[in-house]
Amino acid sequence: MGPVALLGICPCALNVFLYDLPKQKEQLPEFLWFCSRWTGDGQNLVTEDVTVVEGDVATISCRVKNSDDSVIQLLNPNRQTIYFRDFRPLKDSRFQLVNFSNSELRVSLTNVSISDEGRYFCQLYTDPPQEIYTTITVLVPPRNLVIDIEKETAVEGEEIELNCTAMASRPATTIRWFKGNKELTGKSEVERWSDMYTVTSQLLLKVGREDDGVPVICLVDHPAVKDLQTQRYLEVMYKPQVRVSQNYPLQGLTREGEPLELTCTAFGKPQPTDMRWLRVDDEMPQHVVVSGSNLLISNLNKTDNGTYRCEASNAVGKSHADYMLFVYDSRAGEEGAIRSVDHAVVGGVVAVVVFAMLCLLIILGRYFARHKGTYFTHEAKGADDAADADTAIINAEGGQNNSEEKKEYFI
Repeated sequence: MGPVALLGICPCALNVFLYDLPKQKEQLPEFLWFCSRWTGDGQNLVTEDVTVVEGDVATISCRVKNSDDSVIQLLNPNRQTIYFRDFRPLKDSRFQLVNFSNSELRVSLTNVSISDEGRYFCQLYTDPPQEIYTTITVLVPPRNLVIDIEKETAVEGEEIELNCTAMASRPATTIRWFKGNKELTGKSEVERWSDMYTVTSQLLLKVGREDDGVPVICLVDHPAVKDLQTQRYLEVMYKPQVRVSQNYPLQGLTREGEPLELTCTAFGKPQPTDMRWLRVDDEMPQHVVVSGSNLLISNLNKTDNGTYRCEASNAVGKSHADYMLFVYDSRAGEEGAIRSVDHAVVGGVVAVVVFAMLCLLIILGRYFARHKGTYFTHEAKGADDAADADTAIINAEGGQNNSEEKKEYFI
């Protein structure tokens, strides 16, 4: 370890400068030996680094593994004694004693600021003396989070620019973008001012009508703060969306002599102010009545065939929807209905016949199955009445016992 490093950590370093330059040279070897003995390896002292948010409380703990009643003291980054045992020489009242014993010196520091950041030294007066240090790191959350939008109101299809700025944080913050629940990718730039960082993230977003009223969220990832975010709601203008619906007849065909009523609906931003009906490639029939968004034909005829269009417009643009009208004969659909009825009747009759045949087959099958093997032939009818076995065989074979013998006559 060199003299410069020892000057930073050795508590006796100040003694070197109490002498003139020639004496410094003479005492330097002894000084280096003593400082190396003082620093030791810190094997009997234990402490931990501290990370704290600006304005919060930091707690520094100097602990001794194997206590021998040696003196413990705590020094600040300027090597001023904060506590010597349980006594506080330093007049900064933000330092308060939390616990003191032969094995621990624990001190709290309230209302921490960036100026408190640095190394704090735990010293143990043993032979050889020991010293270790703990580092206090101060986190500073962003002072402000702001979204700037290029246009307060955009038109669908446009690409707009949004910028989110997180000011004066430490360390530099990470900015994330969301549109609704979907995360987007922005481009960030970091500026450093003294020990503080300002981060600006740019987002380019092409908007559509589905984005109207959707929040764009700027969210901060920073170890000093949780759930810090701000948002802006998109306002998107778009041309009308037009729809034509048939009010009457509700179902079925449009036939001669019957009425027809159509309604046009249009939605847009801003709301459409101009809406009109027209007939494509032809003039509107004189008997057609247009009342606002409704079109009425009280008595259809085939000259009304064609395409009827509803147009709507607003400040963004114009849109339309078409309805194709075809007028059928007054009896159209009736013959089809009759044929449908005939087919239904025939189908019902066929079903009944098939069902009856299936029932008959089932009954006959069960009857034959029940009487199978119960019949007999009359070929051996005479065998039952024979007096002995020979007679029975003769009667069974010939069956001539009860019949006349056939005779042949030769002339």
